[in-house]
Amino acid sequence: MISKKSSVAAKSSVAIVCSDIKQLSNSILSEQEINFIQTENKKNEKQFFAFNRFDKWIFVQLQDKKTDSYVLEKWRKAGSKCYNAIAENKLNEITLLPVAVKPEETLAFAEGIALSNYAFSKYKTDKKGEPKLQNIIIADKNIKEEAIQKLNILVEAIFHCRDLVNEPVSYLNAEKLASEFVDLGKESGVKVEVLNHIQIESLKMGGLLAVNKGSIDPPTFTIMTWKPANAVNKNPVVLVGKGLVYDTGGLNLKPGDYMNDMKSDMAGGATMACTLYAIAKAKLPVYAIALIPATDNRPGGNAYASGDIITMYDGTTVEVGNTDAEGRIILGDALSYAKKYKPELVIDAATLTGAASRAIGQYGIVAMHNKAEKPMQNLKNSGEKVYERIAEFPFWDEYGDMIKSKIADIQNVGGSCAGMITAGKFLSHFTDYPYIHLDIAGVAFYDKKENYHPQGGTGYGIRLLFEFLEQKIK
Repeated sequence: MISKKSSVAAKSSVAIVCSDIKQLSNSILSEQEINFIQTENKKNEKQFFAFNRFDKWIFVQLQDKKTDSYVLEKWRKAGSKCYNAIAENKLNEITLLPVAVKPEETLAFAEGIALSNYAFSKYKTDKKGEPKLQNIIIADKNIKEEAIQKLNILVEAIFHCRDLVNEPVSYLNAEKLASEFVDLGKESGVKVEVLNHIQIESLKMGGLLAVNKGSIDPPTFTIMTWKPANAVNKNPVVLVGKGLVYDTGGLNLKPGDYMNDMKSDMAGGATMACTLYAIAKAKLPVYAIALIPATDNRPGGNAYASGDIITMYDGTTVEVGNTDAEGRIILGDALSYAKKYKPELVIDAATLTGAASRAIGQYGIVAMHNKAEKPMQNLKNSGEKVYERIAEFPFWDEYGDMIKSKIADIQNVGGSCAGMITAGKFLSHFTDYPYIHLDIAGVAFYDKKENYHPQGGTGYGIRLLFEFLEQKIK
């Protein structure tokens, strides 16, 4: 929990954040310590220092005065580095004392600490490695309470998302995922409706039903609605998330190593649900809806097969070229369902293609759009600010030719080239509104810790979408 106080308690461990070494004060640091910092910074360009006072710790983080576009991310990364020292020394509280830094830089440093203070230890019998840090206190009267509250909400939403993505399918099948979304709604004030197997059949959502045919667990379709009375938009922004709770590849079975992290294939659904949770907790006056189709993709029972023809919710016929391209099939039903809301914009998020992660690695989100040039630019701007960056790929008409079928309207795969784009083209077939596609395959789940992103589920995309939606009210 992040909070604010006007002063520093005598026995509090302190992290001094400073962008002007000349303004370090001997009110907390000794002259000897200041001289050491100045000498080491000048001689060895050292920027992080730790002093053990025995009854407390004093950390000092220096940062250049440069004002390039990545300055806030530098502070977040510095916060993550400081957290490592906090965790190593098992501190349960830290007070941040800014010296010659802007409020947003102090908040970014706190953000880096807070986002690093996470571990998924639910299934561990030995809890020794659990985070001990309970309180992050900011001693800065210039920081507004609402900014701290927003940061707390975002951290909480991201942790919820990480927990969901890290859960195994033995716990988190489609019905349990929907149940978790219901709980998020109760906590935040979001209205949640869950459609069951019979309701999905009555709607003739052929894509979701086809992918589910190999599973013993029924599918779900979750509708989450946040519609405050003072909403700035008459027509909603609809967030569509892929809820594939486990992906074996179906009859086109994945090789073993490629299946290891497939519990994370519902990260798009978790991202969208937790984004809605965050904007509701923050009471943003933005009308938004999240749609999450959910199932697993297994080769059992009467599993759908390559060569099958699926009739989607909107009547489109799809030739199945590969059962491992299942995410786009369940999303297609959700995207056409979104038309009923007459949305001003639809954004989907999915761990959709290996091609996306191979293209840009774990450093950003692959994106495309139809009829949404201005929203896409705004989303890019938001991405630069929170450092969840967008790499926009071309969406030329010719890519649509690659998913044409000789025996159906379209097919669900487009060949070996430009896989992330042809997947987007498949999805765009089911839209007639301004639309942005986000392929988060490279960022939703990390094999190892990377700064304030932990190993496992990252919650990547929530800060991006929150910032984007918050800009609508400014």
